[in-house]
Amino acid sequence: MLTLRNLNKRFGSRVVADDVSLAMAEGETLALLGPSGCGKSTLLKMIAGLVAPDSGELRFDGADVSRLPPERRGFALMFQDFALFPHLDALGNVMFGLIEQGANRRETAARAQAMLHRVGLAEHGKRKVWTLSGGEQQRVALARALATQPRLLLLDEPFSSLDADLRRQLQGEFRGLLREAGMPAIIVTHDRDEAFALADRVAVLKAGRLLQCAAPQALLAQPADAWLARFIGYDNVGEQAAIPPAAILLGDDQPAATIVELSALAEGVKVKAATAWGELVLTLSAREAARLGGALFIGGKIGMGVDESALLRFR
Repeated sequence: MLTLRNLNKRFGSRVVADDVSLAMAEGETLALLGPSGCGKSTLLKMIAGLVAPDSGELRFDGADVSRLPPERRGFALMFQDFALFPHLDALGNVMFGLIEQGANRRETAARAQAMLHRVGLAEHGKRKVWTLSGGEQQRVALARALATQPRLLLLDEPFSSLDADLRRQLQGEFRGLLREAGMPAIIVTHDRDEAFALADRVAVLKAGRLLQCAAPQALLAQPADAWLARFIGYDNVGEQAAIPPAAILLGDDQPAATIVELSALAEGVKVKAATAWGELVLTLSAREAARLGGALFIGGKIGMGVDESALLRFR
């Protein structure tokens, strides 16, 4: 469906896209994940047509769209600030894109109202958007994007301005809406949990380079390198492999390790210990911590080893 081939982009001496090649399938949700400044938002803007690549090719359904203006690509772009029109009510905001497409006003109003109903705002159509909560504004922006039935939905940090509980709720609703519509989408985020919750595949970028693109479980099972392993959440990473929690062995039959840090958690404790494998971090449940008893103090000794067969070796 969408194919990026050898895309390159520089702003002065800064490289924001370094020979990026990527393909996504029909109906797929793809996340562009990486730290701030890695080039993920610029890549999204190149797909949208807001930024021109220096070189490379961008195809959609087999056609080269690299030189098409944004309005001729048939894509919808949703920014993190929602970009709603404050002088319009919620219904008027959702109708806007349909009117731009040339639909008649009666049909437009009916389609927009139906979309507000789908996002749970059927009773809010006449409210000015500045009177809505952040979560409600996000739903209006999403309804506006979906109402135009774009060929591809592009979202730049769409949930970043919301609090954690609301963000998780809306992520679940959003995933369901995309599945229902069968609409392909690309989501830019710096949040690993968000990428893994929403996307079929996750493309991890660093300094303009695409390091790895895979399903969340595949990324966790075989990260490409040490940097990527740390970025997606592994605490214990060596030069050749990541050490998942399941690979860390505890018990009197393991080599003695010295506790160097302890952090209390809501449901247990986080332990850092100096071992033959270097300093390893492990989160223990309250039950596991209780079994270790009086050994859990700075300088205390516990048996800790590593099951080498369970290491996640880099490619």
